[in-house]
Amino acid sequence: MKKYQIIYKDLEKAIHSQKYQVGDFLPTEQELVRTYQVSRDTIRKALTLLVEEGLVKKIHGSGSQVINQEQINFPVSDLTSYQELMEQQGIDSQTNVISLDKIIVDSKLSEKTGFSSSQQVWRVIRQRVVEGCASVVDIDYLDAKLIPQLNRDIAEHSIYDYLENHLNLSISHAFKEITIDNATEQDKILIDLGKDQHIVCIRSKVYLNNGKQFQFTESRHKLEKFKFVDYAKRHH
Repeated sequence: MKKYQIIYKDLEKAIHSQKYQVGDFLPTEQELVRTYQVSRDTIRKALTLLVEEGLVKKIHGSGSQVINQEQINFPVSDLTSYQELMEQQGIDSQTNVISLDKIIVDSKLSEKTGFSSSQQVWRVIRQRVVEGCASVVDIDYLDAKLIPQLNRDIAEHSIYDYLENHLNLSISHAFKEITIDNATEQDKILIDLGKDQHIVCIRSKVYLNNGKQFQFTESRHKLEKFKFVDYAKRHH
C-alpha cells in the first residue's frame, strides 16, 4: 500500500471512530506533513480520497471539514419538491441552475418524456449540493404553454411553489420509474461521484388535476447519499 493510501486509511479510521466529528476540521496540510513525515503532494492525494469517499469537503481557506455520513431519506411515493424535502429534514443544501432554455420536442425526446413532437417545453438543468457535496442533477422538461414565463431565480428556489402559488396550477400525481444507470459524462462533471460509475435515476411524468401532463423529470442521484424509502400497505 502506498503512503498516501496508508494516511487515507488512518484518517478514515479517525473519522469513523469520531475522533474527528461532523463539522470538525482535519489538521492542516502542513500539520499532516509534519505528523506523517511525507510531502504535501502525498497528503493532498490522501485528502482527495477522503473527498471522493464523501467523508470530508474542502473549504477554501479553511481546510478539510468532516461531513455527515448519514443517508437522506428520499420518499419515493411522495410528490414532494426537492426544496420541500430539504426543508422538512432540515438539511443544508444549495441549488445551482446550470442551464435554462426553451426547446422544441423532437420524436426521440417525445418518446422519452411523453410530450408531443413539436411541442415547446422549458428544459432546466439543476445541480443540487447537499451538505457541501454535489449529489443530484435534475433535468426538467416543463410545458411552455402552461408555464409561459420561467427564469433562473424561480428555478433556483422552487418551481412547484411558483406553479401552485403564482400560476394557481393544481399538481395531482406522478408516474415514477427508478433505475440504476451508468454515470454519464455530465454526471461525472456535476456530481461528486468519487469512484462510483453508477447513479440512481428517478424518471417522473407529473400531471395536473385535470389529467394533463405538465412535467417530465430525470433526477440523477449520487448512490450513497440517499436512502429511497416507501410506505406499503397490504390491500385486503
